[in-house]
Amino acid sequence: MEIIIQQEVIEGKIYIIRGHKVMLSNDLADLYVVEPKVLVQAVKRNKDRFPKDFMFQLTNQEFTNLKSQIVTSSWGGLRRANPYAFTEQGVAMLSSVLRSKRAVQVNIAIMRAFVKLREMLSAHKDLARKLEQMEKKYDANFKIVFDAIRQLMAPPERPKRKIGFRR
Repeated sequence: MEIIIQQEVIEGKIYIIRGHKVMLSNDLADLYVVEPKVLVQAVKRNKDRFPKDFMFQLTNQEFTNLKSQIVTSSWGGLRRANPYAFTEQGVAMLSSVLRSKRAVQVNIAIMRAFVKLREMLSAHKDLARKLEQMEKKYDANFKIVFDAIRQLMAPPERPKRKIGFRR
């Protein structure tokens, strides 16, 4: 039994919170096809396997900020507690506490997504470093070219939404 999950789906569920690349308990529960409370209960029963650098619970402010950035209906309604955020190591530990074939397969797909993300970030840093070296090596005649390349490397700015009603 091989479970196929598109890498883009997983990559879209990786967020940066508190400076860490994490996945949220709700998203992980969806991928593992378990109720979020089942996932959290399994983690709480094995709390010693999840130190603070593997998992942490979002604060009210973090959760509010995340909800405002990501429009999704599945987060609506009342919640008893904020979701948990799992780092790459925490996600890897989940397959051992959930103990299902699906958990193992999903974890493999998630680990591949984390590796791909790390490779992309590394490649971007390498490119920036090489560009800087080239800029130092060559004279100011190429400054315009280097500036143009930097602009192409910069992430696109998203237009800010206006809040309120139109008249």
